[in-house]
Amino acid sequence: MPDSRSSADLHTGIFNQFGSLLTYGRRALVLVWATSPLLTIALAGLTLAAGLLPAGIAWVGKLLVDSVVAAIQTDAPTREVWLWLSVEALLVAAMAAAQTGLNICNNLLRAQLGHRVNVMILEKAQQLELAQLEDAEFYDRLTRARREASSRPLALVQKTFGVIQNGISILSFSGLLLAFSPWAVLLLVAGGLPAFFVEAKFAGQAFRLFRWRSPETREMMYLESVLARDDYTKEVKLFGLGPKLLDRYKAIFGKIFREDRALTIRRGWWAFGLGLVGTATLYAAFAWVVLATVTGQLSLGEMTMYLMVFRQGQSAVSASLTSINGMYEDYLYLSALYEFLELPVREQSGGVTQGEAPGAGLEIRHLSFRYPGSEALALDSIDLNLKPGTSLALVGENGSGKTTLTKLIAGLYQVEQGDIRLDGTSLKDWDTRALQDRIGVIFQDFARYQWLVGHNIGAGDVAAFDDQTRWHEAAEKGLADAFVRALPAGYRTQLGRWFKDGQELSGGQWQKIALARAFMRADADILILDEPTAAMDAKAEAEIFEHFQAMAKSQILILISHRFSTVRRADRIAVMEHGRIIELGSHEELMTLGGRYAQLFELQARAYR
Repeated sequence: MPDSRSSADLHTGIFNQFGSLLTYGRRALVLVWATSPLLTIALAGLTLAAGLLPAGIAWVGKLLVDSVVAAIQTDAPTREVWLWLSVEALLVAAMAAAQTGLNICNNLLRAQLGHRVNVMILEKAQQLELAQLEDAEFYDRLTRARREASSRPLALVQKTFGVIQNGISILSFSGLLLAFSPWAVLLLVAGGLPAFFVEAKFAGQAFRLFRWRSPETREMMYLESVLARDDYTKEVKLFGLGPKLLDRYKAIFGKIFREDRALTIRRGWWAFGLGLVGTATLYAAFAWVVLATVTGQLSLGEMTMYLMVFRQGQSAVSASLTSINGMYEDYLYLSALYEFLELPVREQSGGVTQGEAPGAGLEIRHLSFRYPGSEALALDSIDLNLKPGTSLALVGENGSGKTTLTKLIAGLYQVEQGDIRLDGTSLKDWDTRALQDRIGVIFQDFARYQWLVGHNIGAGDVAAFDDQTRWHEAAEKGLADAFVRALPAGYRTQLGRWFKDGQELSGGQWQKIALARAFMRADADILILDEPTAAMDAKAEAEIFEHFQAMAKSQILILISHRFSTVRRADRIAVMEHGRIIELGSHEELMTLGGRYAQLFELQARAYR
């Protein structure tokens, strides 16, 4: 005896999934409407026509056959025969035109809809905070949202319209069958119900399977990038990682394939068995119609019409099931898309563009910070006061909180505990864009854009992105002008290897480009240099820092470096450990103190003796 609770759960699950499909089908239609109202109206009209025309063709076919029979039996004129033949030809041509129109609308929508969805994803990514972008779970959502963004929404829309079209056809066929017998309508629908429920069951299993193995799918995508991208190639070849990574790639695929194979085989055999049920139902209906014709209840034209209606009705039911089955995978994508697009965005509370006390500098009060999902504090009770024209060096082991502090100063993270004030006004009250325009930053992992040299520099100030005069001025300040002029096309040289005639730079040259980028913000009050010269030798780094100090006479200069020969030149040095400042002072003061800074300085100096 079957488990009634399991059966109830199955039906509940089916209807829940069907409800989800309706919800996301509606959202897909709204998305299409927003993309192109005209094409959406055309799709709706053509779908209605394509759904109604088959029933009209079947009805005219009945009249044509009956007129032919009448002409043969009574030797009547064939004028009526030619009339119905012409009408049927026109309806068939209209059906072909409707299908062609649907294909044209779908093709026109494909590019527009894919572009719109990609823009929606990218706009959303721009609204989110850096802490969200750095979160692994968020990145999974972003990856799922971007995957197949150009095809999935349209596919769901196409299937939704396909279900609507076939539904209209089934209703119109049912209207014709009612004249024969209400039981014939029930037979047409009942023939497709077993396949509907089983397809829904297996589609639901496929839905859950796809969701469960999402981590494995993402790992495969990552392995593909490691094996194929140029920035991994050197190490993959040098360390002989290729075979190892390929084995892992194949193992993941094998696991996914085994799961798919088991589901496909089960679904295939169930589809075959239920297909036989559907075929038996169809031919039972044929036998009923033929018997009614032989006994004189139906004319030959009516028999022809009903046979066509049953056959095409069965095809419409089958096509609807196929569309619904395919919609689950599209629904999975669209649910991931809207899950990403509906992520909460913190509203900007500040709108200040100028501080209450211009020239007051930067003040950090009791600042603490922890990353989302982390129990440990990344920063713990930081207090600093920096005046214009002064420099601060941050030193400490990796993970001590140096870069986190600079990101908070730059407004890339929200201040939760304590406060940071620029020119007497809390960063919480500043307009984010106005604040960040006052700060020039070079991070250790600065971007290496596959653009022209000038645009790589111009990225530092989007308002002067194409300003060649500003490119030159910033490059001179960043000590990049000399080598840039020696490049094949100077400031218009393409950088990177992704595009034709691209030039690759050395690590030191890239860092000078990044330095020049920071100098694009001529009005910046704060310059943050996070390991800006790690690819240069100690002498070059010292020269660049001296250059920065000379250039930044009225600015606050914050430097992160592991080279104490450079650090010692800063006005003040903060030694960080486990998110706290444990020592603060000038080089001479900290050496006299004989604490952590003095130990690290002596340790590094010993290596040069």
